[in-house]
Amino acid sequence: MRAKDSLGRRGEDLAAGYLAAAGIEVIDRNWRCPDGEIDVVGIEDGTLVIVEVKTRSSLDYGHPFEAITPAKLARLYLLASRWKQSQDRRFAGFRVDAVSILDDGAGNPVIEHLREVTP
Repeated sequence: MRAKDSLGRRGEDLAAGYLAAAGIEVIDRNWRCPDGEIDVVGIEDGTLVIVEVKTRSSLDYGHPFEAITPAKLARLYLLASRWKQSQDRRFAGFRVDAVSILDDGAGNPVIEHLREVTP
């Protein structure tokens, strides 16, 4: 596995644990369809939560949240719709969140969570 892929997987694992500890029930991870991938799918108080996880080992190329462009955000809203269509359950609503992980490998990752990211 490439170092970048390993870092990304570690970041998604950290994000899923963080979200669960914050009260968001993680119900799906790495869901794919022809339009793209959702990193984490969760439920909080009946609301569907679609989560984009961005992991970096440093800020050399900018903050992880900077990688969430308007086009990426629009795709996440499309993917949320696709995921909901693939399910037999209803939700009180949905939102898109983002989690940033800065993990330099020293054992103290910094996790930030943005709720309700809008285009």
